Amino acid sequence: MAEDNRDKRTGESEEERRRRISGYGEGGVDVVMSVDAVAREAERIAENAPTPEELLHLAGGDAFVSIEKLHAGYGRMEILHGMELRLGKGQSLCLIGPNGAGKSTVLHSIFGFTNIYSGVIRIGERDVTHMKPNQKLKEAGVAYILQDNSVFPDMTVEENLWMGGFLKDRPEEAKEAAERVFEKYPRLAARRNQPARVLSGGERRLLEISRALVMEPEVLLVDEPSIGLEPRFIDMVFEILDDLQRTEGKTIIMVEQNAKKGLEFADIGYVLVSGQLAKAGPGDELLEDPDVGRLFLGG
Repeated sequence: MAEDNRDKRTGESEEERRRRISGYGEGGVDVVMSVDAVAREAERIAENAPTPEELLHLAGGDAFVSIEKLHAGYGRMEILHGMELRLGKGQSLCLIGPNGAGKSTVLHSIFGFTNIYSGVIRIGERDVTHMKPNQKLKEAGVAYILQDNSVFPDMTVEENLWMGGFLKDRPEEAKEAAERVFEKYPRLAARRNQPARVLSGGERRLLEISRALVMEPEVLLVDEPSIGLEPRFIDMVFEILDDLQRTEGKTIIMVEQNAKKGLEFADIGYVLVSGQLAKAGPGDELLEDPDVGRLFLGG
């Protein structure tokens, strides 16, 4: 008879134990999957990718931001292979997917940080595909909020805000916009004359978001808003983004490592796989989708 090597305490076989402790994701170690398994499963989901017509329906029938058959990347390396996106004015979208799926590349392409090989990007009725980032910020109303700590630590909070208006026609316009930010966020107003290096992680994130608002954009591209933040600051940042969408009508496209938090926030969720759109739906529906739950929500 073969020797039974089950653990006397847990009753697990060696194979069961190995499966349980090797994994990827945010859930408990008994429910997560290996990176390779996530990639294989995600490829399977991609076999039934949504059509442009279905994406337009999710956008309310009238896309304010659209990406059509986009092929884009860096240098000669193509990352996005026929990417499609439709988002209505004042809606929010969260992009999730495995590492390397092209999520941040979508944001980079919209803002002008990639090489566009073919395809079209529109904001409203305007083709912005080949516009430079400065043009997109000043003329098309698109602002990019970086995932890295991008404040100027030795400048004051107020000076950091002024830097957000560097494309304004007159310096006075940037200062006026900064005052509107201070009126909206007393937390920043209280520190306006202090160097940005004294801010907490959450306050720095608020400053980064606020600096992007100085140019009064209509579209906010937000890359990993929760990265590096304590839970209490994560909630604060998402409350700020929610206010910008609901109160000021901003259109928000987000990449978020915490897929659950991102989908709870967003009107629409997209799952990207290997540079293509694999799945799309209302954020709350994707939260309940068993495939999305297994692959990206840890259970």
